[in-house]
Amino acid sequence: MDTTTSPDGTDVRFYDEGHGPAIVIVGPGLDDGTRTRKLAAILANRFRVLRVHRRQYRLDLEPCSVAQEVEDVLAVTRHVGEPVIIYGHSSGGVVALEALVASPSSFAGAVIFEPALPVDGPWTGPEVIEQMRAAIAAGHPGKATAIFTHRAIGLPAWQARLVGVFTALVPHYRRLVPSQIDDLEAMHEVGNSLAAYAHNTVPTVLVGGGRSPERLTSALRAIAKVMPRTETRIMRGRDHGADLKAPKEIAQVIAALADKVS
Repeated sequence: MDTTTSPDGTDVRFYDEGHGPAIVIVGPGLDDGTRTRKLAAILANRFRVLRVHRRQYRLDLEPCSVAQEVEDVLAVTRHVGEPVIIYGHSSGGVVALEALVASPSSFAGAVIFEPALPVDGPWTGPEVIEQMRAAIAAGHPGKATAIFTHRAIGLPAWQARLVGVFTALVPHYRRLVPSQIDDLEAMHEVGNSLAAYAHNTVPTVLVGGGRSPERLTSALRAIAKVMPRTETRIMRGRDHGADLKAPKEIAQVIAALADKVS
């Protein structure tokens, strides 16, 4: 793992693989930079791929704001030294969108998969946050995840319970669940940024899954209405986990944009 330094002095960690035009990956919730390794491996055959270990999901640091994560991403782009393609997924998609607003000249293009943008207000009330934190305090991260995926993301209760069971059984994910709650609160702090995104002129592909929850796809549609220079791709039969289940399809979208803007 390589490092660079954010303006506040924090070391920014990232995996740096391959050679060629640079692609920076900002992963979704519960990702410490390793979730997207299959996607990165495919892209690294033609591109230099930098997978950011998001500050929000580092156990050695305190919870942070989206603005701080944006500064981390921009530190990585400065490390590269030329405009990059950025791929952001879910909450990482919001970080990517905010980075486009903060420094458009740092980016040649963007692929954003179902950004977790609360366009219609917070996804949950404070009582749901309290329920999730209480579940963590009681030693039940799986329950906290089930609450999150049902109440915040909008999955059916039965499906949310399955996600919770899986998360509880995998130590890698289990230890990151408290950070998922912090991430949700950070998304709420960003709020509806559509007015800012309307000024983005970086070529952007918005991607969604045909089987994803309405809350995620509605945010995608709202962004598509206001952002110039965008196109939307809906992956038939895919859901919010398309990066894990169909990394080749995601890689094709990213590579096509990279070729188009090169």
